[in-house]
Amino acid sequence: MNDMLIFERAAVRAHRDRAANQLDRVRPVLDDLAARVLDRLDDTARKFATALDLGGRGAVATLLAARGVAVVSADLSPRMARQAGGFAVAADAEFLPFGAASFDLIVAHLSLHWVNDLPGALIQLRRTLKPEGLFLASLPLLGTLGDLRAALIKAEEALTGGASPRVSPFPDLADCAGLMQRAGFALPVAEREVIDVEYAEPLALLRDLQAAGETNATIARSRRIPPRALFPAALAALAPDDGKLRVPLHMAVLTGWGS
Repeated sequence: MNDMLIFERAAVRAHRDRAANQLDRVRPVLDDLAARVLDRLDDTARKFATALDLGGRGAVATLLAARGVAVVSADLSPRMARQAGGFAVAADAEFLPFGAASFDLIVAHLSLHWVNDLPGALIQLRRTLKPEGLFLASLPLLGTLGDLRAALIKAEEALTGGASPRVSPFPDLADCAGLMQRAGFALPVAEREVIDVEYAEPLALLRDLQAAGETNATIARSRRIPPRALFPAALAALAPDDGKLRVPLHMAVLTGWGS
C-alpha cells in the first residue's frame, strides 16, 4: 500500500454526501468558525473579485458574497457543492480542475485535513491562485479530539482486547507552516486558534461529527460494527461530574499570497 494513502477518498465523499442534508444541526458552529477565518480579510485593503470556496459547507460562500465577491464553490461531494451557495463544482482537492491563476482569493475552510497528498494539494492551490492573490485555509490541529481518541482506544481494548483507529490524525502547527513555505506561498503565516465547544449530552458530539461529514475515513479503520458499549463507555470516561463534555478544537488558520 502507498504510504501516502491514509484516507479513503470515496468514504470522505460518501460521508459528505450524507451530511449535506444535516448541516443545519451544526450550522452555528460552522458559521462561527468560517467567520473567524474570514476576519483575516479585514487585515488587507485588497479587494477580491473572484474566489474559490473549497469545501466550505455553505459557511464561506455566503460571507464572501456579502462582501461582493463572486464565488465558485467546489467540494468532493456534489451534493455539498450544490448547497454551498456559490457556482457549484464537484472537484477533488487532490486533482483540481481549474487553470493557473484562476482566482484572486481561495478559501479552503476545514477541508484539507482529509487530503492524502497535502503538499501536492497546496502546490495546486498556489498555482490556481493569481499573482498577489490571497490564500486562506483552516484545518484541525494535533490535540483536536485527542481525549476522545485515547478514550476510544482504552474502551475498545477493554471490550475486545484490541483497537482500531477511530479518529483522524491531524498535523501540528509547525508542519502547516513548513508546508505553506514548500508550496511556494509568499509571506506564509500559520496561526492557532482554540475554540471550546460544550455538549450537555456527550453523545451529541458524535452526532455533530456525523452531521458535519467528519466521521472516520481512514483506510486502516475497522469495517466491523463496533461493540454497542464502545462509544457510551468512551464518552462516559470523558464527561466530568456535571455531565457536560467540553471539547477544544485546535484550528490552524493559514494565510499566504500568490507569487
